[in-house]
Amino acid sequence: MARKGAVARTTNETDIRLAIELDGSGIYKIDTGVGFLDHMLDLFTRHAMVDLELSCKGDTYVDAHHTVEDCGIALGGAIKTALGDKAGIRRYATKFVPMDETLMMVNLDISSRPYFVYHMELRQNKVGDFDAELCEEFFRAVAVNAGLTLHLNLQYGKNTHHIIEAAFKAFGQALREAVSVDPQIKGVFSTKGVL
Repeated sequence: MARKGAVARTTNETDIRLAIELDGSGIYKIDTGVGFLDHMLDLFTRHAMVDLELSCKGDTYVDAHHTVEDCGIALGGAIKTALGDKAGIRRYATKFVPMDETLMMVNLDISSRPYFVYHMELRQNKVGDFDAELCEEFFRAVAVNAGLTLHLNLQYGKNTHHIIEAAFKAFGQALREAVSVDPQIKGVFSTKGVL
C-alpha cells in the first residue's frame, strides 16, 4: 500500500498544494517562488528518495518568510499523513553528510512528540536573495507538523550555502532511513504500543 500524503493549505499569505509519496524514487516537481528553497527541496527529495510535488504562491513581495515556513508546515503535515499508524518503521536515524569543508549531523526520531534542536551558526545572513535564518524556520515547521524529534547539529563548516545544503541532504537521508520498514518490527517500534 502506497504511503502518500497531501496537503492543500490556503492563508492570506500563501496558497500551497503539496503531495508526497514516501516510497518513491526521488521524482520532484517543485515551484515555491523562492529559488533557493526549490533547490534545497530538490536535494531533499533525491536524498530521501521520496516523490514530491509542491506548488506555492506566496507573498514574496514582502519577503520569503511566509512561503518558507508554510511550505515546512505543509511538508510536515503530508509526511505525518503518509506515515499512517507508523507500523514497522525503523523510527530512528542519524546521518552525517559532508559537503566540501562542511560536516552536518542530523538525528531524527519519528516519535509523534515534536521537538526541535538547531545548532547551526551561519556566517552569512543571505545566500543570494534567501535569508539564511529561514532555514531554522523551515525545519522547525516540518518537525512540529510531522511530529518529529529533530536535531540539526553543524559539526563544522564555513560556507553558508554548503551548510544549509548539507542540512537538507542529511535530513533527507535520515528521513529515508527512519521511514523505512523493517520486517522484524511487528506493529510500532515503541513499548507504549503507539507512536
